[in-house]
Amino acid sequence: MITKIIDGVTFELKEEFDFNFLSEYGKVFAVFDKQDSGYLCFGILNGNKKRFVKVAGAATVLSNVSTDMAITRLKSTVSVYQDLSHPSLIEIIEHKEIKNGYLTVFEWFDGDCMGKQYNSFEKFLALPLEKKFSVYNEILLFHIHANKRGYIALDFYDGCIMYDFISEETRICDIEFYAKRPVINTMGRMWGSSRYMSPEEFQLGEEIDERSNVFQMGATAFQLFGGGKERSFDEWQANEKLFTIALKAVSTQKDDRYQSINEYFEAWNNAITGNS
Repeated sequence: MITKIIDGVTFELKEEFDFNFLSEYGKVFAVFDKQDSGYLCFGILNGNKKRFVKVAGAATVLSNVSTDMAITRLKSTVSVYQDLSHPSLIEIIEHKEIKNGYLTVFEWFDGDCMGKQYNSFEKFLALPLEKKFSVYNEILLFHIHANKRGYIALDFYDGCIMYDFISEETRICDIEFYAKRPVINTMGRMWGSSRYMSPEEFQLGEEIDERSNVFQMGATAFQLFGGGKERSFDEWQANEKLFTIALKAVSTQKDDRYQSINEYFEAWNNAITGNS
């Protein structure tokens, strides 16, 4: 194991790597080195501007992929972020080759991650219902947009949701596995958190389609509004009609779900506004 220190920030790697290129972007104030993706991420300050820099090529401590695979994957994410550009998606600013690697530069968002593995998870769940409705609306609108662009959302879970408790803004990040239709399950168990995954994401040869994303959005509702994977009404914080709508979205059989994200979105909003 190798310990590195850049601008007073310490992190660990499996092997030596040249990070001199980071000085072009400013001063490192944060590092995120414990992901299993093979990426090393930095918060960098230049004047009064912050940036989020994601680097592939360094042998990270917890990586479950080779450095070559991490580089290839990071390169492939660039077109996804560009295609799906949206006010609720973290903005990609730059991308380029570096010595023995690749980097992408994103806007810095002063928010907390909703991921269950973070301390902010419980704080997020404790938000007033109206504020969580607003967050969920942003998530739905982004996925309607992704669907219109021909993409299927893969590996979406609470770790992809960021929230600024001061500005009350929401951002979506880490969409690297989103893919153009058609998407066929060639893996068996696909990437992702099982709390959010449809049955077909565990079944080799099944098509992952818009109805799979309806399931994902329903599962997201249960994570936000109570019940989690158990999907129990006893834990549900919103009204019974919304519970019934979310429950239909997570039906085991595709044909029993809403057949489009738009259909689900309309049913959900009507239940909130009181329209029939």
